Formats: sequence, structure tokens, C-alpha cells
Amino acid sequence: MKFLCYIRITMTEEIEKLQQYVDGSKKIVFFGGAGVSTESGIPDFRSVDGLYHQKWNWPPEEILSSSFFYNNTKEFYRFYRAKMLLKGAKPNAAHLKLAEMEKAGKLTAVITQNIDGLHQAAGSKKVYELHGSTLRNYCTQCHKFFDVDYVINNKDENGIPRCDNCHSVIKPDVVLYEESLNEETIDSSVKALQEADMLIIGGTSLTVYPAAGLVNYFRGNKLVLINRDPTPSDGMATLVIHQKIGEVLSQIHV
Repeated sequence: MKFLCYIRITMTEEIEKLQQYVDGSKKIVFFGGAGVSTESGIPDFRSVDGLYHQKWNWPPEEILSSSFFYNNTKEFYRFYRAKMLLKGAKPNAAHLKLAEMEKAGKLTAVITQNIDGLHQAAGSKKVYELHGSTLRNYCTQCHKFFDVDYVINNKDENGIPRCDNCHSVIKPDVVLYEESLNEETIDSSVKALQEADMLIIGGTSLTVYPAAGLVNYFRGNKLVLINRDPTPSDGMATLVIHQKIGEVLSQIHV
């Protein structure tokens, strides 16, 4: 029975079509969301067991806002340390395959909504992080940068990491609600999408804006959407695969 299940997953027309697309493309761009990292043990936000369905004193959307960070820094970091700083996560099959595709000259860029740094850990070089990264942090006063280990290991009596230079509050280099995306990152992402001949969208339902709106800049004719569950954007894709993205990409040869 296990053997039959394995055949069903790997030998599908969708996988074969995806392989044909990859073989016939020279400038592939990957646009990914939280579903890319769930196979590494990092929870997403909107699934049944995601962060938005867990009980805190405030909704996660409010806690992860700029105004909440500055007005209630103690509670922000209580949530952030518990739910966002997930050290020890390793790249999964999707991250590794995308890095392999880049090294082979097939993939020109990864555009990610994730903030975990797993694409770089897998070996990807051209990664545009739309929402920043938990691995980078900076002082809100003197702008000195700190790595994630400093934030984990250094905190005051309220659990807030402070600068070792001026003792001001350290802020994660992530885009919080009420904040704008980095313009340079947007411009680079748009350029990559406009030049791509194939776009793979994975692990996202394309409901988070303005990031999701960037895919409208794609001008190619091969748009693949890989997501465990159906999405409202399925209709715009030339190929839709409803499976875990790591299981799908691991079957592609470059």
C-alpha cells in the first residue's frame, strides 16, 4: 500500500508538466509564502493551527504592528520570542531544490514573504525578502545592527533586547503591519518578475498585499501555482498542483 501511494504522489501528469516547463525555461522566478517553511516546522499564520488561530491577549495582527511595538514593547517581545524566533529550523526539500535550480542557472531569483532566512541557509544567493528577516536586528536610536543570537541572549528585566552601544531598544528588521515594504526590494522583485519566462508560486494563497500584487508584473506564459490547498488565485495559473511544495519540487531534475 505504501508503494502504491508513493507512485501516486510522484508519477503524476502535473509533475511531468512541471518538469517540461522547467526544462524549457531559462529565467525562472520563485515567489513563496509561509507554506514553503511549514515543512521545516515553522507554523504559518492563517491555517487552522497557525498563529492567527492561537489565543493571546491581543490578535497577532495587532501585536505585530509598528504602533504596538513602540507602545507595548514588552508584550511585543513576549510574543515575538515565543512564536517568531524559531532557531534550529533547517531548510527543507523545497529550499534545497530552489538553491540547486539557481546554481544550475535555471532560477534567477527567489521572492519570499518569509522572514526565516531558510532560503539563504539552503544556498540561494539572489533572495528578495519582502518582509525582512528575523536574523537581522537594529538599534532604533543609533542603528547598529545585531544578529539573532544577540536578541535571544540579551534582554533587560522586561525581556527587551537593548543596544550595547546606547542602550536603546532593538527592533527586528522585519516589516510590521503599518510599515511599508522596502522600495529597493520591491524594485528588484519587479525587475526579476518582468524578465522571467516562468514563475513558480508556492506555499501562499496570494492574499497578503501589497506583496501578492507583485506577481502581476510577470509577463511570461508559464505560471505554476503549488499549494497544499486550493487558493482564490488558482484560475490565473497555467498549472496548479495541490500538494506540499517540498514533495513536488524534490521530484524535479535540473
